[in-house]
Amino acid sequence: MTWNPTPPTEEVCFESLNKTLELGANFWNGGELYGSPENNSLHLLNKYFTKYPENADKVVLSIKGGLKPGTFIPDGSEENIRRSVDECIKVLDGKKKVDIFECARQDPNFTIEHTVEVLAQLIKEGKIGGIGLSEVNAETIRRAAKVHPIAAVEVEVSLWSTDIFENGVAQACAELNIPVVAYSPLGRGFLTGTLTSRSEIPEGDFRLLVPRFADENFEQNLKLVNEVTSLGSRKGLAPAQVALAWLLSLSNKPGMPTIIPIPGGTTVDKITQNLVGVKLLSDEELAEVDAVLKENAVAGGRY
Repeated sequence: MTWNPTPPTEEVCFESLNKTLELGANFWNGGELYGSPENNSLHLLNKYFTKYPENADKVVLSIKGGLKPGTFIPDGSEENIRRSVDECIKVLDGKKKVDIFECARQDPNFTIEHTVEVLAQLIKEGKIGGIGLSEVNAETIRRAAKVHPIAAVEVEVSLWSTDIFENGVAQACAELNIPVVAYSPLGRGFLTGTLTSRSEIPEGDFRLLVPRFADENFEQNLKLVNEVTSLGSRKGLAPAQVALAWLLSLSNKPGMPTIIPIPGGTTVDKITQNLVGVKLLSDEELAEVDAVLKENAVAGGRY
């Protein structure tokens, strides 16, 4: 919510957060990087749990950090990881504990073993509850799990980001019984079917920097959305619901990890659509989606 260039009001945020709990979605994802050092998702969570302290124990809170303050540059030194965790705890001010902490990106200057060892020590010190990994490959996941149990692996997964099913990440998580937290499961809003041209993206929006939203790729990628919309209309689902149903249905397939989609809905209406009426897809429907994906290759990179 604080990641949005024009974030909703606190009242709207609080209504939306209450709705997620009401509808059973209690895995919440935030970050020190979602906003500025002075006003990010942790500050919003502090205010929310101050107003609704009874909800703190109902929520599993996963927080990303480990970057140099005010930047998107990873710093995997023990000093900075500790700084990041301590800052998150300070901002939350006892209103809510950090159930899972993950470094937003693995610093190439440090091994994953070093990162996990530091975080494991912070668990022993009672500062965090578990260790998550973010945007890592299969080998890194396996190495990390040898040092300490991993609570979750957060990666981009959606109908137009299927990499983990081809690069071994999904397989590694399934074998190690680690849930996959699927961020941007709606393709940064593209898979909702609400965008029909690049010109509809507001100025200053991060998506204008993403190759998949570039003029030369937009029309090609709309073909996938149109096919998803068509499939959804036959099943009585909105395109966003098809995208989420696909991820949830994959969790039930043999050899697949549990997949937890974390769509970024900011209003009660969007959250309700994302959580109510999402029906699992049959094997035939999954096969239909696979055919759509093969026939409509996504154009442009994720970043």
